[in-house]
Amino acid sequence: MMLMRTDPFREFDRMAQRLLGDTARPAAMPMDAYREDDTFVVHFDLPGVRADSIDLEVERDVLTVSATRDSAVQGKDPLVAERPSGVFSRQLFLGDALDTDNVTASYAEGVLTLHIPVAEQAKPRKISVTESSGPVAEIQA
Repeated sequence: MMLMRTDPFREFDRMAQRLLGDTARPAAMPMDAYREDDTFVVHFDLPGVRADSIDLEVERDVLTVSATRDSAVQGKDPLVAERPSGVFSRQLFLGDALDTDNVTASYAEGVLTLHIPVAEQAKPRKISVTESSGPVAEIQA
């Protein structure tokens, strides 16, 4: 079975931020992931991020997504500043059965979409059975 796991420490950090009310650091980028035929599709919400600030890196079985969102109120006297800015980063731990050499990415309307294909050697395949005309050998114990 092929699974994509998220970093458990990132999830713990996110929960701690909620409980402690830590709003100084940017929250993790929300993500949806699902399998569509022989491809895993992953969507990251990155509103207000420029495409040229997004960086994707695969090292072994870890895919790292990072992006920078500039503050709209930087250098101004803000009345309210609730939108997180700074560097966002998220890691996905990919199963061995995924083809990390052929990951594709697109970015539209604040959503980064990744397509991660299943490796050829991991795809299920049929094995044909042929009928032989000779006698069946008996197995002796």
